[in-house]
Amino acid sequence: MKWLALWWHHSFLLWSTIDGQTRYTIPEELKQGSVVGNLAKDLGLGLSEIFDRKLRVASEAGKQYFSVDAGKGELIVNERIDRDTLCGQSASCILPLKVVIENPLQLHRIEVDIRDINDNSPTFLTKEQALKIAESTVAGVHFPLERAEDPDVGSNSFKSYTISKDDCFSLKVKELRNGRKVPELVLEKPLDRERKAVHQLLLTALDGGSPVRSGTSQITITVLDVNDNIPVFEKSVYKASIGENSAKGAFMVKLKATDKDDGQNGEVKYTFGEHTPESVLSTFDIDTETGEMFLKGKLDYETAANFEIDITAKDKGIPEMEGHCSVQVEVVDLNDNAPEIVLTSQPSPVREDAPSGTVVALISARDLDSGNNGKVTLQLPRDYHFSLKPSFSNNYALVTSGVLDRESFSGYNIEITATDSGSPPLTTKKTIPVSIIDVNDNSPKFTQSSYDVYLKENGLPGSMLSSVSASDLDFGDNAKISYCILDSKVQGVSVSSYVYMNSDNGSIYSMHSFDYETLKVFQILVQAKDHGSPSLSSNATVHVFILDQNDNAPAVIYPSAALGSLSHQKMPRSSKAGHLVTKVTAVDADSGHNAWISYKLAEATDASLFNVNLYTGEVRTKRAVSEQDDSSQRLLIEIKDDGEPVQSSTVTVAILVEDGLQEPILDLRQKAPEPGKKSGRITLYLILSLASVSMLSLVTFVMLAVKCVRNSRSSGSCCMRLDDLDDYNNPNRNLQIQLNTDGPIKYVEVLGGDMLSQSQSFRSCLSPMSEFSDFTFVKPSSTTDFKEMINVLDASLPDSAWTFESQQVSSEVCTGGPSLGVRDVRCAPIVCRTVQRDLPPPQPQQRNPYNTPSWRRERDALPYT
Repeated sequence: MKWLALWWHHSFLLWSTIDGQTRYTIPEELKQGSVVGNLAKDLGLGLSEIFDRKLRVASEAGKQYFSVDAGKGELIVNERIDRDTLCGQSASCILPLKVVIENPLQLHRIEVDIRDINDNSPTFLTKEQALKIAESTVAGVHFPLERAEDPDVGSNSFKSYTISKDDCFSLKVKELRNGRKVPELVLEKPLDRERKAVHQLLLTALDGGSPVRSGTSQITITVLDVNDNIPVFEKSVYKASIGENSAKGAFMVKLKATDKDDGQNGEVKYTFGEHTPESVLSTFDIDTETGEMFLKGKLDYETAANFEIDITAKDKGIPEMEGHCSVQVEVVDLNDNAPEIVLTSQPSPVREDAPSGTVVALISARDLDSGNNGKVTLQLPRDYHFSLKPSFSNNYALVTSGVLDRESFSGYNIEITATDSGSPPLTTKKTIPVSIIDVNDNSPKFTQSSYDVYLKENGLPGSMLSSVSASDLDFGDNAKISYCILDSKVQGVSVSSYVYMNSDNGSIYSMHSFDYETLKVFQILVQAKDHGSPSLSSNATVHVFILDQNDNAPAVIYPSAALGSLSHQKMPRSSKAGHLVTKVTAVDADSGHNAWISYKLAEATDASLFNVNLYTGEVRTKRAVSEQDDSSQRLLIEIKDDGEPVQSSTVTVAILVEDGLQEPILDLRQKAPEPGKKSGRITLYLILSLASVSMLSLVTFVMLAVKCVRNSRSSGSCCMRLDDLDDYNNPNRNLQIQLNTDGPIKYVEVLGGDMLSQSQSFRSCLSPMSEFSDFTFVKPSSTTDFKEMINVLDASLPDSAWTFESQQVSSEVCTGGPSLGVRDVRCAPIVCRTVQRDLPPPQPQQRNPYNTPSWRRERDALPYT
């Protein structure tokens, strides 16, 4: 009844689930058929699932101590369990069980903790121990006694020793390194053989169980006479280590003991202790004369990792005197056991569309070595679509880790490598065959997701634009591909009116010639479709770009080579931020993107002082000129067009900063208004001045407009000099104006001149440095080419000493994009843009720097209006 109560207590109160593992705790020595726990309930299974899912239990210990009651789902004891035999002196005794459930395949780990009961008493190897002690032995000498053994563990194991009372002896317990306790008899005072020749003592060993169990051993001590010195070892404890693969006869350690007596009483011989177990005697040997210890048998770390050996040194006196020492032998583990791969379940075939993580098989690994030699790592070859998912204690699940493709591999021979961490490591390989079930999962794939086709305009109809290609990894009809163009609109017209496609090879042909000015880019959506069931398809986009040609680099009009290698400009040191220093103008004979010109400051003496407008080429100060700035500044300006490939040219501008020069127009935007009573009057003056200037400008514009209308009736242009009218002949003949909206800049292409003429050139009639209007009129000519026109413009420019200042007006001006471009020597793209400039208020008593005789002479000398 006591055992039954203890069993129920452990079975129903002490089981728990730790980290997903179920643990039961039962006492040892249970009868066969005793219930450990309701396994089906703890695993969440119904009784019907026990049969349906083929629940079975396997013991990792090798012996089948447990089984499952299929009717009740209970885990029962199959045979008697003796914890002392099963686990020895181990602190814990856990029997791991594997529970395998099929449909779906699952593996559970169950641990059964076998608790020790106090069913063993401490026992001595011999019931009687005999000691011979010389009467001359001094007090304090220790005599080791046989230790007691108790198979129980924990609180039920051996706890203490007691000895019967004797005035000459006491008991002392010595604790060894491994935790074991060895009793030692201590001589408290010298013996007197004449008073008492024999001492009888009773040694008792007690355990910690309840009730307490004990064992006894009778100690008989014979007091010897005369020989009063015992052999003494140099060390009380000797330590030695030896590899488990050492050969027989290998040297281990040399012991040395000395005896102070003379003659035979001082001669020492070495032997194993009287109570040395047979396992030690069969494994080790000692030279009785020299004290050298040798390996006699075979070592196995997995069986015994260390030894504690008692050595006795005896003299040859009468009576014999003996000394004792302990030899601690540590067996060094060698990696002599290869890891083992165990296939818990056979692999199942896998569909190629199985999701990642599908379990294929269950695998476990083990190694009989210890430490790093027993640590096993499983590995798969690289670039496999499978991986090992660890579960617990060297158990793994082989799962899919990627997309399977039966067309690439219809099956896999997965080679699993188990490697321990020993030195050198040992390896075991196991091949697991896995077959792949095919599904139709491959659609045609284009070689590119999109194709770019660059086609020069004015090509011949029927020419091949491009060819697309797709492939299908399937076989038979599933790999046969046909091509087609999906319907879409290009400028409101079906794309099939522009191109057609060969359905067999994917070649695309043009239906007619393309015009860049009409159509610059369009898309074709093509489809590749296999003949499988169900049919799979994929699309690709073909981008068709109509190309213009760029074969002219920007030509610098101002400053040009006619004025020298450098353009010399002057500016006052008092210049403020935004001061206009000069303006660079260039033209390009190309059109569209190829004629768009941009300006960039490539190099500068002081890059923080100047900047160049990207589109107009105006060179302005970024900040106010300071006294620390160099008086000589050099700028290298790069002019590039927007063609492909980009073409560029450069011009160098030298700027002289002089102290004597002054700003022509004061910039009053940064001047703070002076507080006081005169602020209202100044404001009134400013308003009146603005009104006067506005009225004057309006009258001037009306007069110029009337004059231009009159001149246009007779000459066709309002910008031509009178002396050029003689050379002007019908400028509006075949004149065409076309608006182009390509890109972020809008421009107008003016096509003029006699279409029958094979060569035409144009001449600018407006200064490239004009601040008021950058619109350039062109004049046809049949006698000069484009380069000659550039030279004419260069010759008409003012010299480098001319200082250019802005009138800062707000107007909408027309420029040739970033510059005026001439296309095919017949048309000039003109870009209209709004430039916002601030108009400073007129200053009282301020002399207009542009109303001087010298400035008017320079102005009148220019060959333009």
